[in-house]
Amino acid sequence: MKLNYLTALIAIGLTAITLTSNAQAAGRLIVYCSGTNALCEIETRAFGEKYNVKTTFIRNGTGSTLAKIEAEKRNPQADVWYGGTLDPHSQSGELGLLQPYQSPNLSQIMPQFRDPAKRKGNYTSAVYMGILGFGVNTERLKEKNLPIPTCWKDLTKPEYKGEIQIADPQSSGTSYTALATFIQLWGENEAFDYLKKINSNISQYTKSGIAPARNTARGETAIGIGFLHDYSLEVENGAPMKLIAPCEGTGYEIGGVSIIKNARNMDNAKLFVDWVLSKEAQELSWKKGQSYQILTNITAESSPMTLNPAELNLINYDIDKYGSNEIRKSLINKWLTEVKMRK
Repeated sequence: MKLNYLTALIAIGLTAITLTSNAQAAGRLIVYCSGTNALCEIETRAFGEKYNVKTTFIRNGTGSTLAKIEAEKRNPQADVWYGGTLDPHSQSGELGLLQPYQSPNLSQIMPQFRDPAKRKGNYTSAVYMGILGFGVNTERLKEKNLPIPTCWKDLTKPEYKGEIQIADPQSSGTSYTALATFIQLWGENEAFDYLKKINSNISQYTKSGIAPARNTARGETAIGIGFLHDYSLEVENGAPMKLIAPCEGTGYEIGGVSIIKNARNMDNAKLFVDWVLSKEAQELSWKKGQSYQILTNITAESSPMTLNPAELNLINYDIDKYGSNEIRKSLINKWLTEVKMRK
């Protein structure tokens, strides 16, 4: 009798633990996502199925998402911000828009990226790394009898007039990373001289950082500036493209994930951060999400399409400086008045 009674108590206890665990995991989660649509969809769907959470995402560029989170700070409409360049995530932390969270999975992340934002205390975590460069449509260049450029400075040559696309840094973290990269390569004055020269060759400043890759793949433009993993996907899909890591050296992005301050579904937001930092989720990003960035989880297997950063000439990107809200606003305003307004 005593044994049966004890067994029953244990069974009731285990059931209670299971129910409590499910209650914590169940519910809703709204994600602002600045990755590709494929990445956003596969990661949020897999998370929702794994943890029984009704998960939805809204996709937008990092600059636009930062503006949205700031506008909604008194009444947040999302719980977590996933993907996109670190700089705007870092600026959100500076502005007091994020909730710090130290995930237990940080122990599996590259040591240099465990607390990457300017404001320390794990306001943002690093989910991937992407290399800045440009892709060229070899067929369009051949049709126009143009050489394949190999350096940033090649893009200022007059023969490429109307043949280059890059995103607008107001809405795109990709383009802001390019702006910050040029300054770190050459200094601010020379970088802005370069941007004025290249402005004459730009056919379009797109809203999102991935658009130049797609337009280059379709042959709408000969050259697109952006993160090279986006161009790797187009190559895999059969586009006649070549990826260029420029001869002068180049910058890179850190893809961020951040919990929005006063999120309505805080427990699920934390669980989502744990998820995207995990080996399972990071491998899923390329196995099903067609996203070929460099993974930050050191236990995860990378895609064969992923670039090896050890083989590239990378600058020592100053994340703290260019992740500053003040610096970002100043540089974008300067770009608007001295570059774009002159087009």
